Amino acid sequence: MSRLRNPNIPGNLRGRSWPGQTPPGGDDQEPPYNIIPVAAVRADHPSLRFPEVRAACAALRSVGDLRWPPRTRRRPDYDLLDWLRLFFGFQEGNVRNQREHLVLHLANLQMRLASRPDNIEALDVAVLCCFRKKLLRNYTLWCSYLGRKSNIWISDCHDAVSDPRRELLYVSLYLLVWGESANLRLMPECICYIFHNMAMEMNRILENDIDPNTGQPVLPSVSGEKAFLEKVVKPIYDTIRKEVNRSKNGTAPPGAWRNYDDINEYFWSGRCFAKLSWPIDRRSSFFTRDENRYRSGKMGFVETRMFWNLFRSFDRLWVMLVLFLQAAIIVAWHDDKEYPWQTLKSRDLQVKVLTIFMTWSGMRFLQSLLDAGTQYLLVSRETMFLGVRMVMKIVVAILWMIAFWVFYGRIWSHRNADKRWSQEANRRLVHFLELAFVFVLPELLGLALMIIPWIQNFLEERNWRIFHLFTWWFQSRIFVGRGLREGLVDSVKYSLFWIHVLATKFLFSYFLQIKPMIQPTKQLLELLDVKYEWHQFFSDSNRFAVGLLWLPVVLIYLMDLQIWYSIYSSLVGAAVGLLDHLGEIRNLEQVRLRFQFFASAVQFNLMPEGQLLQTIGNKFKDLLHRLKLRYGLGKPYQKFEPNQIEALRFALLWNEIIAIFREEDIVSDQEVELLELRRSAWSDRVISWPCFLLFNELLLALRQAKELVDATDKRLWYKICKNEYRRCAVIEAYDSVKRLLLEIVKIDSEEHSVITDLFKKIDRSIKDGKFTKQFNLSMLPEIHKYISKLAKLLKDSKKDVGKIVLALQALYRIVIREFSIDGEDQLASGGRLPFTDAVALPDPSNNQFHWQVRRLHIILTSRDSTHNVPSNVEARRRICFFSNSIFMNMPHAPKVEKMFTFSVLTPYHNEEVLYSKEQLLEKNEDGVCILFYLKTVYPDEWKYFIERMLREGKVVKADEDDEAMAKLRDLRLWASYRGLTLARAVRGMMYYHRALKVMAFLDSASEVEIQELAKRLDSGGQDGRTDSSRLEELSSSLSFNTSINSTNLSSEDHISAMKCTFVVACQIYGSQKAEKDNRAEEILYLMKSNEALRVAYVKEVPIGRNEKEYYSVLVKYDGQRQKEVELYRVQLPGPLKLGEGKSENQNHALIFTRGDAVQTIDMNQDNYFEEALKMRNLLEEFKTYYGIRKPTVLGVREHIFTGSVSSLAWFMSAQETSLVTLGQRVLANPLKVRMNYSHSDVFDRFWFLSRGGISRASRMINISEDISAGFNCTLRGGKVTHHEYIQVGKGRDVGLNQISMVEAKVAAGNGGQVLSRDVYRLGHRLDFFRMLSFFYTTVGYFFNTTMVILTAYAFLWGRLYLCPKGLEGAAASSSNDNKVLGTILNLFVIQLCLFTAIPVIVESTLQHGFLQAMWDFMTKQLQLSSVFYTFSMGTRAHYFGRTVLHGSAKYRPTGHGFVMDHKSFAENYRLYARSHFVKAIELGLLLTFYASRSHADKNTFTYKALTISSWFLVVSWIMAPFLFNPLGFDWLKTVHDFDDFMNWIWFRVGVFTKAEESWEVWWYEEQDHLRTTGLWGKLVEVILDLRFFLFQYGVVYQLGIPAGSRSISVYLLSLICFFVILGVHALISYAWDKYAAREHMYYRLVQFLIIILGALALIALVEYRQLKLIEIFTSLLAFIPTGWGLILIAQVLRPILKPTWIWGRVVSLARLYDIMFGVIVMAPIAVFSWMPGSMQTRILFNQAFSEGLWISRIVSAKRPKVHL
Repeated sequence: MSRLRNPNIPGNLRGRSWPGQTPPGGDDQEPPYNIIPVAAVRADHPSLRFPEVRAACAALRSVGDLRWPPRTRRRPDYDLLDWLRLFFGFQEGNVRNQREHLVLHLANLQMRLASRPDNIEALDVAVLCCFRKKLLRNYTLWCSYLGRKSNIWISDCHDAVSDPRRELLYVSLYLLVWGESANLRLMPECICYIFHNMAMEMNRILENDIDPNTGQPVLPSVSGEKAFLEKVVKPIYDTIRKEVNRSKNGTAPPGAWRNYDDINEYFWSGRCFAKLSWPIDRRSSFFTRDENRYRSGKMGFVETRMFWNLFRSFDRLWVMLVLFLQAAIIVAWHDDKEYPWQTLKSRDLQVKVLTIFMTWSGMRFLQSLLDAGTQYLLVSRETMFLGVRMVMKIVVAILWMIAFWVFYGRIWSHRNADKRWSQEANRRLVHFLELAFVFVLPELLGLALMIIPWIQNFLEERNWRIFHLFTWWFQSRIFVGRGLREGLVDSVKYSLFWIHVLATKFLFSYFLQIKPMIQPTKQLLELLDVKYEWHQFFSDSNRFAVGLLWLPVVLIYLMDLQIWYSIYSSLVGAAVGLLDHLGEIRNLEQVRLRFQFFASAVQFNLMPEGQLLQTIGNKFKDLLHRLKLRYGLGKPYQKFEPNQIEALRFALLWNEIIAIFREEDIVSDQEVELLELRRSAWSDRVISWPCFLLFNELLLALRQAKELVDATDKRLWYKICKNEYRRCAVIEAYDSVKRLLLEIVKIDSEEHSVITDLFKKIDRSIKDGKFTKQFNLSMLPEIHKYISKLAKLLKDSKKDVGKIVLALQALYRIVIREFSIDGEDQLASGGRLPFTDAVALPDPSNNQFHWQVRRLHIILTSRDSTHNVPSNVEARRRICFFSNSIFMNMPHAPKVEKMFTFSVLTPYHNEEVLYSKEQLLEKNEDGVCILFYLKTVYPDEWKYFIERMLREGKVVKADEDDEAMAKLRDLRLWASYRGLTLARAVRGMMYYHRALKVMAFLDSASEVEIQELAKRLDSGGQDGRTDSSRLEELSSSLSFNTSINSTNLSSEDHISAMKCTFVVACQIYGSQKAEKDNRAEEILYLMKSNEALRVAYVKEVPIGRNEKEYYSVLVKYDGQRQKEVELYRVQLPGPLKLGEGKSENQNHALIFTRGDAVQTIDMNQDNYFEEALKMRNLLEEFKTYYGIRKPTVLGVREHIFTGSVSSLAWFMSAQETSLVTLGQRVLANPLKVRMNYSHSDVFDRFWFLSRGGISRASRMINISEDISAGFNCTLRGGKVTHHEYIQVGKGRDVGLNQISMVEAKVAAGNGGQVLSRDVYRLGHRLDFFRMLSFFYTTVGYFFNTTMVILTAYAFLWGRLYLCPKGLEGAAASSSNDNKVLGTILNLFVIQLCLFTAIPVIVESTLQHGFLQAMWDFMTKQLQLSSVFYTFSMGTRAHYFGRTVLHGSAKYRPTGHGFVMDHKSFAENYRLYARSHFVKAIELGLLLTFYASRSHADKNTFTYKALTISSWFLVVSWIMAPFLFNPLGFDWLKTVHDFDDFMNWIWFRVGVFTKAEESWEVWWYEEQDHLRTTGLWGKLVEVILDLRFFLFQYGVVYQLGIPAGSRSISVYLLSLICFFVILGVHALISYAWDKYAAREHMYYRLVQFLIIILGALALIALVEYRQLKLIEIFTSLLAFIPTGWGLILIAQVLRPILKPTWIWGRVVSLARLYDIMFGVIVMAPIAVFSWMPGSMQTRILFNQAFSEGLWISRIVSAKRPKVHL
């Protein structure tokens, strides 16, 4: 990069202007530019000094003899992009944007060439060719798939001569099409169709073809001003918009409208050429104009809302589970041996096991029925064969079922006739086996192809008709999902993983789940003469009871594979982490041990390859050097010398990291001095290690010298040198003391000569090996004491010369008289006291001297442990992680000039940018403000911030009041950097720019420049002042960036800008500016503070009445103009948001990103400077093959930085670490199914650019936009990897309500994915084992969580059936009942212990060690983490189950604020009533009934454990929102909450009433999912609601009123009583509505009559039917569930009931039920409100905040009130 300083720019680039811009000289200022001033090239601009940039600009200007459009005035500065604009009607803003995009990328590509071309001013043709192939790869595949000839008329043969201009034209045309396509960018094959036709027209223009109709040179069919937008983009956009309107905001069935995927898949068929033609025929059926006209329907897939989607998508999994269950039950039923394989020797049993083929054929029939029932909308005139295949599959499945039944029946008919297995019976058995072989032949073929995966990949990727003919029966031909098999080695690895998991699962299921159930089942079936306690409909059999007994066991069987996967993945993930060297450096003590190898590690990994040792020639040698480096083996990496250039480079980097720590206020000024690595001017024999490494080392050396007082020099020095830091400490201390004494003593004095002679004597004795003989080592501690005292006196700001002289005299006496054996006092003969007039202290401005004195004093006196420096936990964690990561395996970093370029894209909507003064000081109802919260949660960082403010003079005292402090922008920034704000994300991402700037300097700087910079940094800020005055210059002097800037090397700024771009997609920034929103001002401030920051937003421009134009706009802050300037503006065809908002926001801003890669960063994320240094290494991963593919997405580790805020945040952090970080590690290796789970992943930008972008946006389906991009990547043959040597920060929500919303969003998103085409295709096109990995890490995880909850329901409702029926009592005499309970107990043991504990403990052990992991685990249990995890499990189960059944998935904004406020009971009730409270009350009612009526032995451990775990579930679901609610058990707040709850319940509904104000509005909103559900959803909902009627059915027969009768009339009479009660309620409601207001006496009369009649009815029952008081409450307990069931069924039937009078009664009854539920939930809260409040606060928050909160309350209570 040194060539930048001697530019040689051709004259034809100087002062050139581009179209659409003011030329130089026409204005005093140049037109604004983004990164490179391509629009008006300046000769002195640093970026134009790169010959590669000049070459790219020259290539674009090579217009040559191209024909121009008629009536166009050609300007000399027009280029190829202008030529395309004039012919095809592209927008000027789009052209300018893509011009810079293209120039920048081509220049960067040429920079990366291994060898520079001969002509550096010309663009290399190979660069263009490679870029064109990559960019248009998807187009080429699309043409091949459709059997169309590509319109890229360039030969790819090696011998062919490439045409650079044509290459550029194809690339430019595609980028211009893509850049202006707006929402169409989400449909990559639609882009291919447009490009295909426009490239054909461009080819005809280039070939100078003649139009046969006009006889004139051919012209494009689309041309003119904005012609491309109006004639190509807008018609397709309008179709998308109309289809979105047909969705009725997501309430319409997905099959009734076309989403993005449907419209894109229209272009997967050749019919698009015939139907749409070119120019686009707007009369085509593709377009939507009115509702009645025929239009193209769904394409490729129909999303249907039903729970059967889980079976359809993963039918192979369910076939495996069902068939094994059937076979296991058959074997266990006949198992009279110890092991099942012994039982299987029986021929009868073998034949019975063959019934699994009958079941298999039945499941295949079910699959064919579901396929036809859900996908029939795909059948049209063009796809008639698809309908034929559906019908044929159903017919063939029926034939297989019949064949298996017939052949199986023939086996047993002959076997039973012969009474033995005769030859004929065996022959028929062989016929059955032959039939079964034919049946499973396709599966065997698939197994063979899985073993040899490259054959299947080869066949699927070829577009051979014969292959399509053979596969037509099994799957539809689609453009994606082909060639997804991994390499053989990877296939073996993940196959072995799943073989172990399945083997464990099936063994466990057979021996501990299925086999123990057989004997109780047989006994239950054999029970006769059972005295039933209710009316028995099926009196001759107990089969229904057996089914209920087996139901929870079957549910456990279906879900426990998730548990075994979790256990095995934890173990494998830990093994992978160990192999990756994670957790090797866990604390600062280990950092200290490895620090001497850091420089070599940094040089090896972070410095460019050209600066490495030449011995590294291949991977083996590279691995060998890594081993030497990691473990300190071999001389090349043992230690580094202080004057080596590598040491200086490392020192510069290390000090920059520490300086940034200080900027972030995570270390103090004193800790900076202890951590920094500077060269000592007093000792150049050894490196001046940071002081924290030398703590206590000199004292230990003195102790060794005292202990080895009689040892030889050699032995003593050997002992000292065993520790490198001790050796350096001794040498540096000796050299520094020598220099110190000679510095402070006058040179011409006798004392100076004496000191010189003394040190010469010491040096000579050391050299001769006689030091221990000539000096008394036992006096070294005394000498150390006096030297320490002298250093302390010298480092004070006010130096007392008299004390210094006394100290020197004392030191002299002890050295001469006691230390030196043959010492002679040469100063005694002078008659004066020594050193009296010989001391001359250096000038106070001598920075070097005073810094050396302070360092010497630290070395002499430090006794603290290294664990205390730095004291901040976050600083220690970051140092440890960075130290560990540089010893991990990573690609070598190239020079900045040759690195992959990248962009960072952050979507932003309306979140906090920067906390305002008012926000920081605004107090909640408890008197707590955000500033107080932050000061108590981060006390050390607040102290360091105040220290910095005092040093900078921005505050005058440390205890400045908050009101004055809040006026400082620095304070607002400090607070914002600790919240989840945009400012924090921007600061973190801008570290990339800063890191590249530093590394660019180190790449290009000569040794002299590095020496000068190091010298300037060493001398800066080292004056003689020890107070704040000395530290005023500390931060600036230590800053590497500041020093680089001071050298005026602007090239580093521009090279970093060319390599890294940061774009924030602030979608509504334009409206914020128009409304004068403070957020807009803060965003402008961020742009002003960060030069490389760009903001993209959508600008709305009114053009008429109710009409607007929409533009994608990119802006920056121009420092020269001192204002915000607009860089590019591209008009959109209409409003941006048609699909999911976040995806649309990312898509619109993507055109403004640059580079080879793009990293997606969310608003709640952060970055670190030391991690940014490794970005070049990470990007090099794109070159590495992982298996048979290179990665297209690079996964990045995330650190949850909010873990210390509260207990909930800690729980979420632990869950993220164990289930996400560990899980992604295993998914990437060995399972090979990692999707894009992380928002910080790095995408291969051009790969995704041509394949639909980095996120999907189909409404109601792609709620989780990030993982949808991962699905798309995998289906299109991409590769997702995971890398843990680099990390970014991530903030999680810290309040329970926020966390629940996140859980709900994720769970509902996964529920929406169940019906998506991506999940279906991955479930069918991945091989079997990768399909298992995919299922159990995406939708399967949430499905199995739901199954856990369903198991608890199934068990308790089953027991409710058995208890009143009498079966449990009849079976109670057998001990087998406890076996059944024990079998079900396995679920809770595994779920609560293994499933949650093992992943957390394993990952924590890997990162922090086993003891720390166990301590953290136990601490979390004491802080009720199990309550939180159980509550979260209920959240996931509720929202996933609801979405699978009914749809209604939606994006839920969570907010990212601090949680300090007490959440009212009404708010918690609204959020959790249906998901937790009602379910918990139901389970509690069942448990109460079961405990009172059960005949099981209640003294057994099994019974107690099962009921306790069930009650734990109930208590967790009810109490968690209040346990984790600030001041949730405060009595006054509880009283206020109850009043607020009742006001909310009875609030009258108005037109604009919100759910937060009125119960009725909320109640209707809770039924929204029933509006979107289909027939299956309504049917299942009604069936599930019928369970509440069973409760009343079981209870009424236990009352005394029936007098032992078991007739059905008893239940019918109870129903009549119930409806009478409902009638009374309806009568009271009617009387209230009619008489309560004006004729109150009539209302009282009605009440009186009802009370009298009720009392008479009770007296009659007591008198004649012996009714007991307890039975009245029991009856009410029976009627309550029935009423709730009726309400739920009425909600399903709402469209029918709402027009009738019944609906009003339903609403009134529902209100009473919610009052009752609220009172039940609030009852325990009222009881617990008496507990001490501090206990709950300490559970919820961290120690610092708890103490601060209570101290503040004490202070505020004692403070006198001066006003009311």
